[in-house]
Amino acid sequence: MNIKCLAVDDEPLALEMVCNFIRQTPSLELAAQFDNGIDALHFLESNTVQLIFLDIQMADLTGMQLARILSSNNHPVKPFIIFTTAYSEFALEGYKVDAVDYILKPFEYEDFLKAVSRVKNRIREQPEKNTTLSTPSQPYIFLKVGSQSVKVDTSDILYVESFKDYIKIHLQSRPTPLLSLMSLKAMEDKLAGNEFIRIHRSYIVSIARIDSLLKTQVKVAGEIIPVGAKYKEAYEQFMNAWLK
Repeated sequence: MNIKCLAVDDEPLALEMVCNFIRQTPSLELAAQFDNGIDALHFLESNTVQLIFLDIQMADLTGMQLARILSSNNHPVKPFIIFTTAYSEFALEGYKVDAVDYILKPFEYEDFLKAVSRVKNRIREQPEKNTTLSTPSQPYIFLKVGSQSVKVDTSDILYVESFKDYIKIHLQSRPTPLLSLMSLKAMEDKLAGNEFIRIHRSYIVSIARIDSLLKTQVKVAGEIIPVGAKYKEAYEQFMNAWLK
């Protein structure tokens, strides 16, 4: 079964190149193409695609704004997104809207295929994830806090910190963290698939809440969090995927 695609770019030559790449790839099917985000959004209100190749810098409605609309909980269509842009400074923003990849213009067909391969991997993972109780679409978890089980919205989590036999869950909505008697590994398992990354033996951070990436540190909500030696390789892969 082919992957239905949408191409959106306000540069005619760039749009035609992406469309040609889609047409010459047997596993892809071009459903439509648009030179602006507004027409693309209107199309998606009544049509479904699995993958969007999306430019970022466009007039009226930027690619990033369109991606945020599509990734919101109240929008029924949540296709995979591959950003195609000439601006590397938007890489971190792309991660925040759960884009699969970020291709810098000008790019070759080989770069295009690598990005498509990542989408195929995501699609193959979906049935397995759907058989579990804790899926990426589940917006909350329950944590033991004192004598009660507290429901926590995962999108509210800034980062999680190990504290002796407990963990501290730092939230956007609370000035003080929640304290729960559990290991950081157990929390890591609870958050699996919810766009969190462990960067240190004592820290898990929300990718969506990252303000900036440094070589050996991450800034989240004004806090500087170190990257541990054990997690350096995975962190570098994370950086390279979006800051290449």
